[in-house]
Amino acid sequence: MEYYAFVHLSVNTYTDMAWGFGNEDARIFNPTNLDCRQWARICKEAGMKGIILTAKHHSGFCLWPSKYTEYSVKNSPWKNGKGDIVREMADACKVYGLKLGIYLSPWDRNHPDYGKPEYITYFRNQLKELLTNYGEIFEVWFDGANGGDGYYGGANETRKIDRKTYYDWTNTYKMVRELQPKIVIWNDNGDRADLRWVGTEAGYVGKTNWSLLNATGTVTHDMLHYGVEDGNAWVPAEVNTSIRPEWFYHIREDTKVKTLPQLMDLYYNSIGRNGTLLLNFPIMPNGLIHENDEKAALEFAQEVKKVFAVNLAKGAKIEASNVRANSSDFRVENVLDADKNTYWATDDQLKSGSLIISFDKPTVFNRFLVQEYIKLGQRVKTFKLEAYVNQEWKELANETTIGYKRILCFPTVEATKIRFTILDAKSCPLISNIEIYNAPQILTAPQIVRKQSGEVQIIASDSESEIYYTLDGNTPTLNSNKYRNEVKTANDKLEVKAIAYSPATGKSSAIAEEKFDIAKKSWKILGIEDKDVYRILDGDPNSVWHQNKEMPVDVVIDLGKIESLVGFRYLPDQSLRSKGIVSKYKFYVSTDNKNWELVNEGEFSNINNNPLWQNKFFKLAKARYIKITALENTKGDNVAGYAEIDVVTK
Repeated sequence: MEYYAFVHLSVNTYTDMAWGFGNEDARIFNPTNLDCRQWARICKEAGMKGIILTAKHHSGFCLWPSKYTEYSVKNSPWKNGKGDIVREMADACKVYGLKLGIYLSPWDRNHPDYGKPEYITYFRNQLKELLTNYGEIFEVWFDGANGGDGYYGGANETRKIDRKTYYDWTNTYKMVRELQPKIVIWNDNGDRADLRWVGTEAGYVGKTNWSLLNATGTVTHDMLHYGVEDGNAWVPAEVNTSIRPEWFYHIREDTKVKTLPQLMDLYYNSIGRNGTLLLNFPIMPNGLIHENDEKAALEFAQEVKKVFAVNLAKGAKIEASNVRANSSDFRVENVLDADKNTYWATDDQLKSGSLIISFDKPTVFNRFLVQEYIKLGQRVKTFKLEAYVNQEWKELANETTIGYKRILCFPTVEATKIRFTILDAKSCPLISNIEIYNAPQILTAPQIVRKQSGEVQIIASDSESEIYYTLDGNTPTLNSNKYRNEVKTANDKLEVKAIAYSPATGKSSAIAEEKFDIAKKSWKILGIEDKDVYRILDGDPNSVWHQNKEMPVDVVIDLGKIESLVGFRYLPDQSLRSKGIVSKYKFYVSTDNKNWELVNEGEFSNINNNPLWQNKFFKLAKARYIKITALENTKGDNVAGYAEIDVVTK
C-alpha cells in the first residue's frame, strides 16, 4: 500500500494534552463541524490508500457508542449523544475508495478493571464491536504504551502490567483473524504481529531494512530499526509519524507543520527504504483537518508526482553480466517493462550480477529506484550504483538492502550509462523493476536558534543559498534583512521568520519560523560545578548535559530577576542513542531561593518515542529562581538528560 493515514481525535484534543488521563469529562468532546468526508477527501487527494482511525486512545474515551462503557460519544454533546465517528469514517472511506483501519489502545486509563483479568474481556468485546460492525478492516493498531498512572474509575493510581502476557495476545490475535481474515496487525508488545514499529516516530527506518524478524525471542531496538537478515517471519516496517510535531492537535503547532523538503525526506526514508509511510493528521477541536495540514499534504502529493513523472530508463538499452540459462522468462529486459510480476534472475548458484542501462545521449539524473520480486523473498544483501562519466565509472552509492522498493538520492550527475551491481545476496537475485529520475531541487528552510547570549543564528542547509529574515513576525522577502552573521537582539520575546533563496534558480524555501521567550543571557545554574551544564541553556538542540545521580535530582536556575511565569519547556536528549529522557517531574518556583512553591508536576507523555519540546503550563507565578526535579526517566535508571530548559512568561 506504501502510504496511508492516521487521524487522532479524543478528549485530550480539548485539554491540549499529548495523552488523556482518563478523568476528562465526556461532555468536553464536541467536534461541532466534524466531517469525515473532509478527512477522506484530503487523504485521497494526497495519494493515500487508507485511513487508520484512533477509535480509542489511552484515555479510554471511545469514538463509537460502545455498549460496554459509558465513556464514549454517546455521553458527549456531539450530535446529542447519537453520533458514531467510526461509522462516519467507514462510510467516508467507501465514498473515496479508501481502506479503513482501526487503532484501539490496549491501555485504558479510565476503565476500573484495567490491570485485572476482567479487563481483557472488556478489551476483546470492544475489538469485536469494531471488527464486526464497520465492514472490512485492513489494519488494526495496538499501541505499545501500556500501564502507568491513570484515573481507573476514580482510583487515580499507577497500575503496572506485563505487556507480553497480560493481553494474551495469542488468543486475541486468533480472534482478530477470525473476524477479519485479510487484516494485518500492528503491535510492539512482544508477541509477533504482521508489521513492526521502527523504533522511532521521527519518520525514518534504517538504511538497512530487512522485512524480517524472528517469530519468537527477544526483539531489540536495532532489530526494529533494521530488521533481521536471517529472520524467519515476514514482518515489514511501518514508519509512523505525524505531519506536526505531536499526534493530537495543538494550536501552537499551526506553524510547525512539516515543510515540503521534510515530507520528501519522509518519503525517501520510509517508502524509499522498503517501508510503508503512516502519516498522521491531528484533528482540530471543531472536527476538521487544519488548512495548513491539508496544504502541506497536497503539495507533498504533487511533488511526488512531479519527481516520478518521467522515467529516464524507459526506452533505454539494457544488458546484463549474468543471465539465467535456457529461460526467456527471466531476461534482463523485464526490469524495464513496468510489470512488477516479471523479473530478471541469475542462475541459481549465482549470488551476484550486474546490469548496465545505456542512454542515447548524456542524461542528467539524481534518483535511482529498484525493486525486488518479494513474492519469492527479500534477497539482496549489498549492491552498488555507478555512472559512466567522462569515459570512466564513478560510484554513486554503495548500499545494503532493497526489498519491495529502494530509492537512492544522490547529487545530480550527467552520464551516458548507469551500472547496477549486486555484490551479494542470500540466493540468486530477482529484480523486478528499475527506474531513473531527475528530481527538481527543493530548497530546505533554514534553521533558527537563539543562543544564551540572546543572539539569533540562522543556518542554511547549503552554502550557496542566501538567507533573508524578519524579527517582527512579518513574512520575509528579498527586501527583508539579509543574514550575514549572528543578529544581536534585546532580551525580550522574539518572533523570527526566515527563508533561503537560491540566486541560481530564483526559488525560495518555505518559511522557517521560531518564537522565543525572554533571552537567557543573565541566567545562572546554581549548585552544579560541571561547566558543561550550560549546554542546557545554549540554544543548541543537539548539545546535551547528563546528570548521573540517584533520582530525584534537581536543576536550579537563577533567572537574574523576577519574572512572571505561566509555564516551562523541556527538550530531552535528541540523539538516536538517547539517555536520561525525563518522564516524570516536578517544577518549582521561588523569589528568594529559600521558599519554594510547587506549581506543576506530572508526566511527559510519549516522550520516549517522540522526544520533542515538552510544554507545561500553570497559573501565573512570580519567580526569580526555577527548579526542575527529575523523578523518573524512560529507562528506569538514574540519569537525567537535558538538551534545553526554557520558561514561558506572561
